[in-house]
Amino acid sequence: MSHRRIAVIGYDSAELLDIACVTTALQNANLRGASPPYEVRLATPGGHPIVCGTGLTLGAQEPLERLTGPLDTLIVSGGIGHDAAAANRLIVGHVRRLARESRRVASVCTGAGVLAAAGLLDGRRATTHWEWAPVLAARHPAVTVDPGPIFIRDGNVCTAAGVTSALDLTLAFIEEDHGAELARRVARGLVTYLQRPGNQAQMSMFTAPPPPDNDLVRRVVDRVNGHLGDDLATAALAAGAGVSERHLTRLFLRHLGQTPGRYVRRARVEAAAHLLAATSLPLASVAARCGFGSAETLRQAFVARYGVPPSRYRSTQSRT
Repeated sequence: MSHRRIAVIGYDSAELLDIACVTTALQNANLRGASPPYEVRLATPGGHPIVCGTGLTLGAQEPLERLTGPLDTLIVSGGIGHDAAAANRLIVGHVRRLARESRRVASVCTGAGVLAAAGLLDGRRATTHWEWAPVLAARHPAVTVDPGPIFIRDGNVCTAAGVTSALDLTLAFIEEDHGAELARRVARGLVTYLQRPGNQAQMSMFTAPPPPDNDLVRRVVDRVNGHLGDDLATAALAAGAGVSERHLTRLFLRHLGQTPGRYVRRARVEAAAHLLAATSLPLASVAARCGFGSAETLRQAFVARYGVPPSRYRSTQSRT
């Protein structure tokens, strides 16, 4: 596939941010070198412009009825018009059809109601905006609704919580497709934190405090967080920073309260938690991306930090 074809489904009174968080993050990924790049299309009934809940009008690139697969990802937006969209047989029917031709299917916020109406969430765990979660659960008892996480991945179907969680979801897609470094560059370009799709525990390096004030420590931290698979031994980090190991260790203890080695271990294991929850990558691939020598080394580090093995953690986050 020369492009990753992404279809965002909109309708009257959709939430503008649900759409914009997705499209802007993917465009930013393209600008920063995503290969293959994303080709994003907004599809609406009849291809007509839609009036978003804010009153702004968006033009569509594709009539929903004429949109065909294969698609890389199908994303249904939410908004105050979600009830009407879920009751619209045309929208629901075409979402069901396109889901069969898509590698990934997702919803943002109350867009979960459209996926549920299409039967795509039956037997799955899903999330939505916390205020609407009880309604979704009551209307669709075959869906296990969990309002806690930022988003949930169950097989190839992802559901995100309220509004700006669309950004968390899209950053996770970018990381799964192109790796952690590009996702981090996109997050920085958007001036946002790169966050793991959360459970209530929020076990993520991406919710850590902002980088330290010291320029040298900040550069080393950026090096670690963006290149977890590289040689990140204290000696290598010190050499790259042009200082001695002892001086680098002193700076880390002063500004971060931990040694460089301890910071690297924590960054790697928490990045692994992010990938386990957000992707279906094999454990060996997760280990390699995060700089562990083997799946067993990852397992030992994961148990030491979280008290459970990676496989058990993943099973509580997603069904793959």
